[in-house]
Amino acid sequence: MSKPRDWLLVDDDVAFLQVLQRSLTRQGIRTTTANTGEQALDALAETEFERCVLDLNLAGESGLQLLPELLVRQPDLEVLVLTGYGSIATAVEAMRRGAINYLCKPITASQLMGGFEPVADEPNLRMAPPSVEEMEWEHIQRVLNEHDGNVSATARALNMHRRTLQRKLQKHSRWRD
Repeated sequence: MSKPRDWLLVDDDVAFLQVLQRSLTRQGIRTTTANTGEQALDALAETEFERCVLDLNLAGESGLQLLPELLVRQPDLEVLVLTGYGSIATAVEAMRRGAINYLCKPITASQLMGGFEPVADEPNLRMAPPSVEEMEWEHIQRVLNEHDGNVSATARALNMHRRTLQRKLQKHSRWRD
């Protein structure tokens, strides 16, 4: 398969985008960057992309909420979701919404390119068991998904004060992005 013509890179981390863009350009891939969901949708209106690298957390916006809209606008778009901290719940939800893969940062350009063409014989499994903190994080993410990202409803479902949940989400945001 020949290399894709154009890729859309969507991430709120400008430094990460610049490094990724330079790496992909060296591989002969033309890229367009967007820092917000709105910028990504504007870019889709101007260019037909073959692939999209979508960050899970866009400065408070959910990449999972943006994903279906990207695919409505360009149904043939291959979308790979990136996150700083992966959870099974968000990976399943990303795939359900149309992502072709879900990878964790940090990532190299070659790993990213390989992520668009997963090898069926080589499952991408984690070798070490998750910590208690990671299991709590995954549970919070699952409940947050069940409540469509609504923090207040999630806090009620977890029998937790909303501010406590917000602190936990903020504390572990470094894992996500």
